Amino acid sequence: MSGKGNCYDIYAAIETFFKTIKAELIWRRSWPTRRAAEIHTRVALRNRFNALGTAAVIRVA
Repeated sequence: MSGKGNCYDIYAAIETFFKTIKAELIWRRSWPTRRAAEIHTRVALRNRFNALGTAAVIRVA
């Protein structure tokens, strides 16, 4: 675990990503079930990454 403001925190980008997902997709409306929210989130993420095309793919040689 690293402290607040540590520039070497490898999890900061991941935490920010999931916080943004929650703010944009989950917290904006109420969901009848947790499963409905999960399905909607997966579809929304798939659509966003598909819209980016191959620009979203990082290839490691």
